[in-house]
Amino acid sequence: MSAALTSVDRTACATRTTCPYCGVGCGVLATPDGKGGAAISGDPEHPANFGRLCSKGSALGETLGLEDRLLYPMIRCKGVLEPVAWSDALDHVAHRFKHIIARDGAKAVAFYLSGQMLTEDYYVANKLMKGFIGSANVDTNSRLCMASTVAGHRRAFGADTVPGCYEDLDEADLLVLVGSNAAWCHPVLFQRMLANKQKRGARMVVIDPRRTDSAGDADLFLGVKPGTDTALFSGLLVHLADIGALDCDYIKFHTTGFDEALARARSIAGSPAATALATGLSETDVAAFFRMFRETERVVTLYSQGVNQSAQGTDKVNAILNCHLATGRIGKLGASPFSLTGQPNAMGGREVGGLANQLAAHMGFTPPDIDRVRRFWKAPRIATHEGLKAVQMFEAIGRGEIKALWVIGTNPAVSLPDADRAREALKKLELFVVSENVRSNDTVAAGPHVLLPAQAWGEKSGTVTNSERRISRQRAFIDPPGETRPDWWIVSEVAKRMEFGAAFDFKSVADVFREHAALSAFENNGARDFDIGGLQALSDEAFEAMNPVLWPMREDDSRQQERFFADGRFFAHDRKARFIAPDVPALRAETNPGRPLRLNTGRIRDQWHTMTRTGLSQRLGAHLPEPFVEVHPADAANFGVVDDGFARIVTDYGQCILRVKVSDRQQRGALFVPIHWSEANCSGGRIGALVAPFTDPFSGQPESKATPASIAPYEYVFRGFVLSRRQLRLPPNLWWARATVAGGHGYLFADNGDLSRWPSWLEQAAGCDLAEYRDFGGGVYRAALFAGERIETCLFVGPAHDAGDWNVVKTLFAAEALDDDQRRLLLSGRSTEGMASAGPIVCACFGVGRNTICGVITAGARTASEIGAKLKAGTNCGSCIPELKRLIVQTDVTEQRRLAIAN
Repeated sequence: MSAALTSVDRTACATRTTCPYCGVGCGVLATPDGKGGAAISGDPEHPANFGRLCSKGSALGETLGLEDRLLYPMIRCKGVLEPVAWSDALDHVAHRFKHIIARDGAKAVAFYLSGQMLTEDYYVANKLMKGFIGSANVDTNSRLCMASTVAGHRRAFGADTVPGCYEDLDEADLLVLVGSNAAWCHPVLFQRMLANKQKRGARMVVIDPRRTDSAGDADLFLGVKPGTDTALFSGLLVHLADIGALDCDYIKFHTTGFDEALARARSIAGSPAATALATGLSETDVAAFFRMFRETERVVTLYSQGVNQSAQGTDKVNAILNCHLATGRIGKLGASPFSLTGQPNAMGGREVGGLANQLAAHMGFTPPDIDRVRRFWKAPRIATHEGLKAVQMFEAIGRGEIKALWVIGTNPAVSLPDADRAREALKKLELFVVSENVRSNDTVAAGPHVLLPAQAWGEKSGTVTNSERRISRQRAFIDPPGETRPDWWIVSEVAKRMEFGAAFDFKSVADVFREHAALSAFENNGARDFDIGGLQALSDEAFEAMNPVLWPMREDDSRQQERFFADGRFFAHDRKARFIAPDVPALRAETNPGRPLRLNTGRIRDQWHTMTRTGLSQRLGAHLPEPFVEVHPADAANFGVVDDGFARIVTDYGQCILRVKVSDRQQRGALFVPIHWSEANCSGGRIGALVAPFTDPFSGQPESKATPASIAPYEYVFRGFVLSRRQLRLPPNLWWARATVAGGHGYLFADNGDLSRWPSWLEQAAGCDLAEYRDFGGGVYRAALFAGERIETCLFVGPAHDAGDWNVVKTLFAAEALDDDQRRLLLSGRSTEGMASAGPIVCACFGVGRNTICGVITAGARTASEIGAKLKAGTNCGSCIPELKRLIVQTDVTEQRRLAIAN
């Protein structure tokens, strides 16, 4: 496998840590540079990635700066946040929580946590709320990510247990991806799957309404209608039964409920023809998938947000699990259902009980579990019933029922559905506390009364658990700046001030981990899946040196258990699995003449969540620097929108204006918009405000991929961009998006205002060495401010497609000095001799642009590997390889047309 992107001197002091992005849990080697940054490479010894990193992990060294960091506690006084001492901030938070609880009861307070938190941070916050405040109103943004998988696991297995491990991706003969664009969202694992295809001949099926980059390597692509996954897998279960492909012994001895589940499946999709009708697929493709699944013993079905983020997500999960249980293909080498987790520690949060419907250590709100945890914690007022899940929690805030909220490490004002309503709810709180790394994001802008500066990745220390149940260390390798503190310490100090000191007297993060491990083993004796009792006696030194380890790690058994359930022993009281009869699949909201399309949301390749970290990297922002809506060509023609134009998207909950991308990879009748942009970095891309707040009845997870919507063209007279060494406040009434660029900040914008306002706006920027080009009659204004020989700020405005070349000017802006010829040519905004534009970035890992790639294709490169040999593009994480393949086809077609015209 490809290892390091950033060259690291192995004789230097490299720290082994874990990537803070997705649930793959890649090992990272971080070597501090002595200036607050670090050189980053993949850890070749970590079993999750064996040295490979994706574009985001490779760019971690670019995200360690202190710009916009929250460094000191702050309390709002007379409407203004002012720095205060830690003791004052902690006293204030504890006093206000105690006052509200005394007046209104424990149900009036809540915590909203994050899958970005370390397990130890999660554990302390959960213990305080559920064990000592006495409320289960503690939920997490993992509710938006994997809650349907948790509910599906618990219904089927009796516990939230991941049956398989990453090795299964290497050993499977059939890989079925459902609602997962792993090529972009889990690229390190996707490369393992492709290596399996190349070395062992494994086949791949991709099931998704969108023809994503993951589909480019599929042997079969099934473009199902939105919301029909349950129908597809119900049809598969019926087929397996009718063809005699069941593991009848496994069903008989290790499961219950099969007959009811099969009867329901028959009513949903009783034949391949009925399945095709329900899903919108051809009967031929349905039959091909059924045959591939039936004839292949080693099948791994991998599913992610396309399954989970649904008001029927739990049923979708169970429809998949039903097929694996029915064939006994679970917990075996190369054969299992497998949930691709979205966040770096969503699994750790599930272990400690970070969801409102869990108690702790994979225990629930049953009387025996409540009593067990109460005795272990010596908790005086332990919560006795489930709390409010995320969407319901914010609805309760809006109604005034929850009066105090502590948000830790997440940005709900952007990420929740119906986000405008959620943001307005925050303004009603009597006490709104935010623990954060940054001084500004949409949630901070919603008016918290207290800001608490938390340590960030590279500064904090603890553990995380990845998608395969592997616990890894995150280690500090740079000194924490300012007065930042770890989250476990902050919560513990508040708990002490609330008079719970004896239970929160942790001296180190290792203390917290040992207690977490001890609780997992307490009165367990194999009755519960989660047990890391073998780690509860680790010394501080052993904890610091701990290698990645799969759980369970039971105290009386040092052997590593890689898989669950091949022996047929589950975690229900009778030790059997449950087949679940799903409801008939139906989306919660119907389209109508006013809302004829469905809005689907998701991630893009190089960004993460709301970009508070990835947005700091100039190479990650270079691939797709603006928010966009992807539209099928037929829908674009029908609704009058054009590629590279703008469109207004409207739902019953909100609206936004986005750049248009017309693509036949998008399904007709559906729109796709990425989730990452917010009001902090864009004027109109906060897509959560448009998403319906419908939730799954079992998991509470919102339906983020099927909101009825409309689209219409939106015209702008002018387009342009600004590049500056510092962040700027642009004129009002613009459409704009901000991206980090080499040397500063870039703003892409569109405008319908008077062109003459731009010179006066630019005069407000610092600097007196001004070069201008004015052609107001032609609608063009270009200007640059210099500081010495370097561009300080430059502005390009023009008609829609004549505003200058963003990529060329970015190159000049990044230079430390411009010679006289470059200064004269700058305002042309065009490529000059010796400085051709590389074009938009395709390979973020190595910064290779589209024009450069097309050049080597024209020169004879005909495969992605040949491009990689010449340019390195595609040789690190591989997530740009599908785009390289498309460029080969497109360039060949363009060349053939050119030759035809010439002849």
